[in-house]
Amino acid sequence: MAKQARGATSFKRISIFGLGYVGAVSLACLARDGHRVIGVDIDQSKLDLIRSRKSPILEEGIQELMADVVDSGRVSVTNDARQAIAETEISFVCVGTPSAANGSQDLTAILRLSEQIGVALRDKREFHTLVIRSTVQPGTVEEKIEPILEKASGKKSGVDFGICFQPEFLREG
Repeated sequence: MAKQARGATSFKRISIFGLGYVGAVSLACLARDGHRVIGVDIDQSKLDLIRSRKSPILEEGIQELMADVVDSGRVSVTNDARQAIAETEISFVCVGTPSAANGSQDLTAILRLSEQIGVALRDKREFHTLVIRSTVQPGTVEEKIEPILEKASGKKSGVDFGICFQPEFLREG
């Protein structure tokens, strides 16, 4: 049995959507700390790399850590949002929000994913927590993401599921 993480009351079942820099590092570190983690991405090459014990990003120490956590059996990967939501208690959304040609933020990926997560929440009886890690402008979670989740799920934020925003504060390298 894995040693319990310092300060943790119990290990969680966590899904991470988007296996770029933020998602891949989060997946590896949370699994290292004893949590069961499902990584979700639409890029099959990222899923294949993780299954083969390799990280899809470059960062000091990440290759060894990824191999260790995959070998531990605490990491799995999929492109199936519904499965990931059904099998976890908390989800971190780490998909890209690049700049559009006109300089605005392209929210296409996160809004599409919000709809998929909402559909998955429709069938879930347990409370689920969503943590938005993607870079979004103030108000985006409340004005765009939360209404999509509520409409697609038929559920109410704060009652049937929780949503919060934890912006990424990290330095690569």
